[in-house]
Amino acid sequence: MGADLGLLIGKMSNSTLATSEYDSVVNMNMFVALLCACIVIGHLLEESRWMNESITALVIGLCTGAIILLTSGGTNSHLFVFSEDLFFIYLLPPIIFNAGFQVKKKQFFRNFMTIVLFGAVGTAISFTIISFGAIHIFKRMNVGSLDLGDFLAIGAILSATDSVCTLQVLNQDETPLLYSLVFGEGVVNDATSVVIFNAVQNFDLSRITTSEAFHLIGNFFYLFVTSTFLGVGAGLLSAYVIKRLYFGRHSTDREVAIMILMAYLSYMLAELFYLSGILTVFFCGIVMSHYTWHNVTEKSRVTTKHAFATLSFISELFIFLYVGMDALDIEKWSFVQDSPGKSVGVSSILLGLVMVGRACFVFPLSYLSNLTKKNKHEKITGAQQVLIWWAGLMRGAVSMALAYNQFTRSGHTKLRGNAIMITSTITVVLFSTVVFGLMTKPLVRLLLPPSKNMSWMASSEPTSPKSFIVPLLGNGRDPEAEPVQNGSVLCSSSLCVLLSTPSHTVHFYWRKFDDAIMRPVFGGRGFVPYIPGTPTEQSYHNLTPKEDNN
Repeated sequence: MGADLGLLIGKMSNSTLATSEYDSVVNMNMFVALLCACIVIGHLLEESRWMNESITALVIGLCTGAIILLTSGGTNSHLFVFSEDLFFIYLLPPIIFNAGFQVKKKQFFRNFMTIVLFGAVGTAISFTIISFGAIHIFKRMNVGSLDLGDFLAIGAILSATDSVCTLQVLNQDETPLLYSLVFGEGVVNDATSVVIFNAVQNFDLSRITTSEAFHLIGNFFYLFVTSTFLGVGAGLLSAYVIKRLYFGRHSTDREVAIMILMAYLSYMLAELFYLSGILTVFFCGIVMSHYTWHNVTEKSRVTTKHAFATLSFISELFIFLYVGMDALDIEKWSFVQDSPGKSVGVSSILLGLVMVGRACFVFPLSYLSNLTKKNKHEKITGAQQVLIWWAGLMRGAVSMALAYNQFTRSGHTKLRGNAIMITSTITVVLFSTVVFGLMTKPLVRLLLPPSKNMSWMASSEPTSPKSFIVPLLGNGRDPEAEPVQNGSVLCSSSLCVLLSTPSHTVHFYWRKFDDAIMRPVFGGRGFVPYIPGTPTEQSYHNLTPKEDNN
């Protein structure tokens, strides 16, 4: 009898497990089907001047969540429970890596100081304004049992711009300056927001001293430098290994695999050592596109270019679809249903603080950046400043993930104040993504007509790796290979050149150093191995050194 009872219990357990697994398979099938629907509908809306695929996925996610909510009797709205690990470990790395892999490097590094100024100093200003406003306004509104750490966390959460949505609404071929500034700022901004957020959680906020404030600043610079060097080191290591071993002689699959795995390893190492995985994998992508990508066979170049773009594309759709469905989570909204006016008021105040906080650093810092630039073509115009302010107002999955980290436990919350903060963050993310995202493209066309959209140097700068023959840093004579002022070539050793045209001069010396030391060791354009007897590889190998000497 006991044996029969044990067998029955075992069968019941197996049946329950099988049912759970079956539900997971059904949910995954539905989610994959929704991703396919996002791709199809996004393709049909390709020519729309308003919609983009991120907003399409968000709307489909909201509609799907509403349908699930109705069919489940108002108890559930999503297929999966929000997971920070899913977002930070699996979805975010391919997006940021591909952005670094495809970014216009000359445009990015020409504006590097402005990008860091916006991403670091600007984020700190935005964090201060949002936190200060939240402390003084929400305490009077009695939104719940929130302490100083929660208000500071809100400032860090809503200071994080959405780099993913920026990729959708701005085009680096049409608006290279805007794209490099807004997206580059977003990458540094995300890292800064995470550093501030972790500091808020780890520091004793009851007694903030000057030494702790300097410690926080030092911690940021340490994280920025070490994360960057880790990404650069991983990229150079992959370039050296592939150049020395040249896997393409036997299998192109090994080349593609080592590039993907090395990029992901750099991200995971950064997370292991409590660094910024976002910065690490971004700079790893930049280095790989400059060296590693040119060391592999032509088949591997085609494969990696499309593989990285495809992984990034699917991850972006997954995130927005996921956020759309999770936005209708009835558990969190049930806490604010008795006072919907207060929830709307909190959301409106947070959105207003985000807009004010961003305006307080974009326009002053743009003015300071313009003071350091002698060339009028490199200065940020008033219309461009408005677009930088507007495009950076979008909040996305990073804000959602940080909010869940602060105000929930495993995606759930039982406190009214925490639920209000979560639902308000969701409202800000949805409103900013849909409204600001929809209006960005028309605003670009209005403020920057097509004749002015293209940067003064865009026609001479090829995008990273999109052509197999065109060099990465210029074709033929690079307009930045030699510093030029008033049509004459200046002496490269003159200190006046460095002071008057710093970006041109630094690029000139970098090209010399890169040609003389880096590329002979790590490969890259002009040092590409080839399989003897392969016409395409041989012609490419023979052509590129000549271009390098121009």
